Amino acid sequence: MTSSLKQEFIKIHHNEVEKIYFSPGRVNLIGEHIDYNGGLVMPCAITLGTYLLIKPNEDGLFRFRSLNFDDTADILLQSSYKKSGEEWFNYPIGVIEQFVKDNKVLKGLDMLFYGNIPIGSGLSSSASIEIVTAFALNDLFDCGYTKLELVKMCKSVENNFIGVNSGIMDQFAVAFGEKDKALLLNCNTLDYEAVNCYLGDYVLAVINTNKARKLSESKYNKRVQECATALKALKQELDITYLCDIDTNTYQQYRHLIKDEVIDKRATHVIEELLI
Repeated sequence: MTSSLKQEFIKIHHNEVEKIYFSPGRVNLIGEHIDYNGGLVMPCAITLGTYLLIKPNEDGLFRFRSLNFDDTADILLQSSYKKSGEEWFNYPIGVIEQFVKDNKVLKGLDMLFYGNIPIGSGLSSSASIEIVTAFALNDLFDCGYTKLELVKMCKSVENNFIGVNSGIMDQFAVAFGEKDKALLLNCNTLDYEAVNCYLGDYVLAVINTNKARKLSESKYNKRVQECATALKALKQELDITYLCDIDTNTYQQYRHLIKDEVIDKRATHVIEELLI
């Protein structure tokens, strides 16, 4: 795989690769719409992911190329960046924006991205691109961020640069995933445990329906807002920070505070998702 990618890099950038990075995708075993509500999720990393081949240049340019998309960009090293359009390279540009905002000294880079995650399949290709970019910049320019700091940075990219109000699960699972392990993650405290997920003679089947799914164009942000509306209603009488701070019995006592049927359904799903 890497040898053929190196050849593609030479063909595109007319230069040798300096470093190759890889970041996996992820699946979530349980806990949907839970991460931004402060509860427990159980994702695991998968073997599919995103490769980033990279070589610093002296031109002060970030050259974005991908074997998955025809869109390209050559962008000058500058003091700030803004999202433009919906092209794939907004994700690594958003990461670069975080580094320059934090006064990290960068150089121009020739980059080639390749992902074998089916695009828009719900396997966190965007988080994989973000993390692989952040890890590469941190390594190449010796920026000194911890892995958790990179995770939080990439979540900020997703929320504030891309515009998707997602929680931290995707970036966390991509960065902290381990072989034959799933992560039991508390999305409020960020405490986690790597639990055994060796399946023996069984396999975890991930089925590609070929139906594209893009969070920034879906009703994901609407779902986040509906959950926020439920939380606001419950906080009239409960001292809570997240929907996942209460159990089912408590919700039954206070659900009268929620007047809208749809909002009630959203809250019920979140609170009853993990009954352990």
